[in-house]
Parts: sequence; C-alpha cells; structure tokens
Amino acid sequence: MEIAVIDRALSAEYMANWAVARRNSGKPPFYITSANGQVISLCATNREVKALFDDADLIHADGSPMVAVSQFACAHPVPERAATTDLFHDVAEVAQRVGASFFLLGAREEIIRAAEANVRKLYPHLKLVGARNGYFKREEESAVIAEINDAAPDILWVGLGVPLEQAFISRNLMALDRVGLVKTTGGLFDFLSNTKSRAPEWMQRMGLEWLYRASLEPTRLGWRYLTTNPHAMWLLLTKSK
Repeated sequence: MEIAVIDRALSAEYMANWAVARRNSGKPPFYITSANGQVISLCATNREVKALFDDADLIHADGSPMVAVSQFACAHPVPERAATTDLFHDVAEVAQRVGASFFLLGAREEIIRAAEANVRKLYPHLKLVGARNGYFKREEESAVIAEINDAAPDILWVGLGVPLEQAFISRNLMALDRVGLVKTTGGLFDFLSNTKSRAPEWMQRMGLEWLYRASLEPTRLGWRYLTTNPHAMWLLLTKSK
C-alpha cells in the first residue's frame, strides 16, 4: 500500500483545488481514502479489501504509528498524521476561499442532520450543497447517486465505515460524473455532530486516540484494536520501505 507523503495543510490545498479543477471535465472524481492500523491489517489478510484500497488515487496516513515508523524505516517519511477528523476542517477553510462545495453522505439521519447544521455554523461561507444519511439498500444506490449528481458537489465526503465506504465508491466512481473529488471519512460525522468526542490533545499527540475511543466503546472497538493494532505494528516494522 502506497501512503501519501504529504502534510495536512498541503493536502487540503490540493484537495480543494483538484476538486474545483474537475468541474465539468466529464472525468470521474479524484478518489482519496485513509489507512490506519485496522486498514493495514485488513488489507494484509483480505485481498478483496486490498483491491478496494488499490482503487484509490491517494491514501492518507490516519494513524500515528504509521507516521512514527516511517521516520526511521522509510526513505521518504510521512510528515504528520492526516486524520480525516482534522483534515475535514483544513479542507473546509480552503474550500471557503476557493469556492469549493461539499456534500455529506453517511451516518444515521439525526447524526447527519446535526453534522450538517454544525458545519453550516462553523463555516458560514462554505457551499454545503447537500447531506444524506447512509442507511440505504444496494438497490437504492442509483437514486442516491442521482441525488448527489444533481447537487454537483466539488467534494463528496462518504462515511459508511471500512470497507463499506470504499466498496460504495469503487462501484459508483464512474457514475459520479458531476463530483470533483470523493473522500472517505469513517466516523467523521459522529464528531461533526458532537455525538462523540475526540481524545484529549495529549493522547492524540502520543498516538493514543485509539485507546480513548476503545474506552468509550469497548464492546465495538476493544476487540478490533486488540487484534488489528499488534498485527498492523508488526507489518509496519517488517514491511515498510
């Protein structure tokens, strides 16, 4: 898996400007996703999931261990973690300046509406052209794609969880012909809606945000982190180049 050697600020500039440049081009959207410990472990053990990530044009490092290991194990180290929960705000700031528009897709209805309202308050000059929950059946996808294309967003943020969001994009990338750029978001909308809180700054700096999240959702996330994080660290230490 090739990880982008790029910091958040430069990535935000690229994303907004790439998206605007794609307007009316007739080309499929630029596709960006992210990798963390769970993703590294899944891609190493599941060829279908790995193929979904191979479809992406760019993969961000959304894990502090990835950044730390790259500093001594890679010829071109990753400068910093590009967590989508932070990157969204970086991109929104640039989008207000260059006139790039957003569409939010994912989460439950009440969460996406709260996220939409909060984004409008935080970024009053941002063109937020639509938002839709992520609870739809496979046979409803064509209608969802039509709704997104009608809104013609420069950037589509997709939060359906790994690997569902990657599979959705891979199936529909060519059909999203009025979208400039697509970015997967994981649980971003939970944070934008204030349904869930971020870890304290010191835990984020030390790469312990996963531990904070596991403490809040031990049943859902505890086993995941206990099984995927050690495997991912072993892969990082033995396979990085």
